Amino acid sequence: MSPPVAPPGWSRWLVPPAALSVHLSIGQAYAWSVFKPPLESALGLSGTQSALPFQLGIVMLGLSAAFGGTLVERKGPRWAMTVALVCFSSGFLLSALGAALEQYWLIVFGYGFVGGVGLGIGYISPVSTLIKWFPDRPGMATGIAIMGFGGGALIASPWSAQMLESFGGDSSGIALAFLVHGLSYAVFMLLGVLLVRVPRAAPGAPGTARQALTGPQVSANQAIRTPQFWLLWIVLCMNVTAGIGILEKAAPMITDFFADTSTPVSVTAAAGFVALLSAANMAGRIGWSSTSDLIGRKNIYRVYLGVGALMYALIALFGDSSKPLFILCALVILSFYGGGFATVPAYLKDLFGTHQVGAIHGRLLTAWSTAGVLGPLIVNWIADRQEEAGRHGASLYGLSFVIMIGLLVVGFVANELVRPVHPRHHIPAPKEAAHVQPQQSESA
Repeated sequence: MSPPVAPPGWSRWLVPPAALSVHLSIGQAYAWSVFKPPLESALGLSGTQSALPFQLGIVMLGLSAAFGGTLVERKGPRWAMTVALVCFSSGFLLSALGAALEQYWLIVFGYGFVGGVGLGIGYISPVSTLIKWFPDRPGMATGIAIMGFGGGALIASPWSAQMLESFGGDSSGIALAFLVHGLSYAVFMLLGVLLVRVPRAAPGAPGTARQALTGPQVSANQAIRTPQFWLLWIVLCMNVTAGIGILEKAAPMITDFFADTSTPVSVTAAAGFVALLSAANMAGRIGWSSTSDLIGRKNIYRVYLGVGALMYALIALFGDSSKPLFILCALVILSFYGGGFATVPAYLKDLFGTHQVGAIHGRLLTAWSTAGVLGPLIVNWIADRQEEAGRHGASLYGLSFVIMIGLLVVGFVANELVRPVHPRHHIPAPKEAAHVQPQQSESA
């Protein structure tokens, strides 16, 4: 499948909706918690077991993005979106079969492994193309698309809950809900497959490939040999760990914080808090990434990491005494969490150029896989240990918040160490190609 080239007069503003159709679909991953209680009841699972499909899906997201990034660059966005469509929808269909047969391993394999591959390939499928179409506003362009991943749960959560209420929470009802998800997302993602185009190579036109490829360029294989790549890996991992630590345990966390006060949080209010966090996650992806086009990528990560550490400190010190303060700080942290995802492709473009930015981005997403395990592990493990020691309320989270502050400081320092990539890592321009071999021989 060759990448479809835009015909003359094609509007580049048709590409973000194509990307959104994919990202809004795969963003369903953040709504997995809706299926946890009925799965636990219908199949007799523990909370840890019911979380396994989501955890495996996030791990496979990072791995498939890392190993498939070069293929995405070579074969183009339509091929990548098609692979994402097939894998993500097939994951739901396999899960439907697993639920119908009451074989939980099939749900884990379908949603976690097969669907996780669709998550990873789908996540990176439009990034390189968007940056080439919008070399003047890369942060905004990638923010629009990646906003969809953060906002997918706002659609999927109530939709899934309504289906489970209509079909029933037993194994057959869950199977039917999975089936509807798989078929519906296949149709919606198909819109992106049909609509996406790559820019023409004609010189001088806005957003053309040649215009986007000006400046220093670094290949994906060379990028991972630079300190800049690994510094950004640390930056992304620390920022995601801090955000997902709250996101994964949001409802019980706010309930615990105010359980011993005169204004405890109800189950309904806790669910509303989760929805607010999803909205902040989505808004941060477009708002903060667009801001990065104005103030620069390093400066915006100074905000994510520095102000994020301050927000965690405020929650740790005063969170249980003021509900508005707790909610505001959590919303800011989750907006930084989303903004970090949306800004990092533009940061990579600034450092490594657009030649293989999709492949580089895919390899960087292994930081997400790491953080997806690390963040929930820190918060849940420490909370469990504190509860065993007889503590309760906000004291369950004090130590984990201190650890998050330390991780954000580590990320802040890593961001400060980022410098422009040394010219020795650049792909030589055509006119310089004749001089490269002698220079390499002399350096050797």
